[in-house]
Amino acid sequence: MSSPKSGDPQENELAQILIEVEQSLAQLQSRYDQVKQDWEKRSQIKARQQELKQQQDRSLTQPLKTELRSLKQELESLELNLESVLLPDIFWQVVRFVFLGIAIGWFLHIYAT
Repeated sequence: MSSPKSGDPQENELAQILIEVEQSLAQLQSRYDQVKQDWEKRSQIKARQQELKQQQDRSLTQPLKTELRSLKQELESLELNLESVLLPDIFWQVVRFVFLGIAIGWFLHIYAT
C-alpha cells in the first residue's frame, strides 16, 4: 500500500471537494439565517395584522385599511419567497451532499486498496 504524496491528484481532488462542501455549507447557513429572519418578520406582520383587524372592527378608517392591504402584500411576498427559495435549495443540497458522499467514499475505497 502506498501513501499519497502531497502532489497526488486524488488528494488534490479531495481537497477541492472539501472546499466545495465548506462553501455549500456556508451558503446553506446564510440561507438558513435568511429564512429564520423571514419567519420572524412573518410572525411580526401577522401579529400587526391581527391588531389592525381588531382596531378596524371598532372603527372603520381608511389608513387602517391601507396598512392592512400593505401588510397582506408584504406577507404574501414573504411566504412566496420562503416557498420558492427554501424547497429547491434543500433538494439540491441533498443531491450535492449525496454526490459528494459517494465521491468521497469512492476516493477512500481507491486509497484503501
